Amino acid sequence: MLQRKLYRQRYLFLMLAPAFLLVLIFNYVPLVGWMLAFKRYQVGLGFWASEWVGLEQFKRFFMQSTDYVYLLQNTLSINFMMIITNLTLGLLFAVMLNEIRRRFFVKIIQTVSFFPFFISWVIIYSIANTFLSSSSGLLNELLMKWGILSEGLNILGESKYAWPLVILLEAWKSVGYISIIFIAAISAIPGEQYEAADIDGATRVQKLKFITIPNLMPTFVVILILNSGWILNSNFELFYMFTNATNWEKMEVLDMYIYKFGLQQLNYSYASAVGIVKTIVSIAILLSVNAFSKKMTGKSIF
Repeated sequence: MLQRKLYRQRYLFLMLAPAFLLVLIFNYVPLVGWMLAFKRYQVGLGFWASEWVGLEQFKRFFMQSTDYVYLLQNTLSINFMMIITNLTLGLLFAVMLNEIRRRFFVKIIQTVSFFPFFISWVIIYSIANTFLSSSSGLLNELLMKWGILSEGLNILGESKYAWPLVILLEAWKSVGYISIIFIAAISAIPGEQYEAADIDGATRVQKLKFITIPNLMPTFVVILILNSGWILNSNFELFYMFTNATNWEKMEVLDMYIYKFGLQQLNYSYASAVGIVKTIVSIAILLSVNAFSKKMTGKSIF
């Protein structure tokens, strides 16, 4: 029976095969490299001949160093605030766009808001440096010219500005893209609900409060759960461009730490061990958030 069913759906499996192979080759086969974390890898000896050291690299990360304390704090704090900010602003932006009656203006606003998603972080850093540089930035020059400041603010360098800066830049870049998901969810809301609200004399604010936003909450929760699994995966380009010698304590995240030890210092074994820790913690966070959401709201992805 099963063989007959598989044969009948053979063309569907053939269509799925390229995607399956891509995931297998680029996501699962590289997991063999995790063995590096349990060896003292030496380039000259090669992968298999290097000495097996067991959990030595993990002990070094957790017991011989306190780096994991500030690394987890920076990574979790920044990425959590980014996720909440992006989803909240994306939802509000989609709701406001839905309230505009002139479709022509909606298309223009959508195009303009979506455009930053395609701009690379190298260009964004150049724009930020043009406006926020302490010596020649346009913003500082205007504030000093108007007498508001006596000297320019080092927004790109001082650590106290690091988190708000990257969170706002990430929101500016991503909100237009995220709003499209919520706009699609709004279009799926049954029109009968709004018609019933009109008959009952509901105002636009009441329809937003009791129809639009409640219908968007399941989408919001699902996206939040999916993003929670990536909360330890930082945007490497963003942190690589905006991290410098004066703000690194607030900007160094796990991905930058792995890059520093793996590619700059060529300590592949230690970098692999930190990468495994990041993966395990990410899976634990995803499962925890999914279970919590299922218990509290009844919404989950599995």
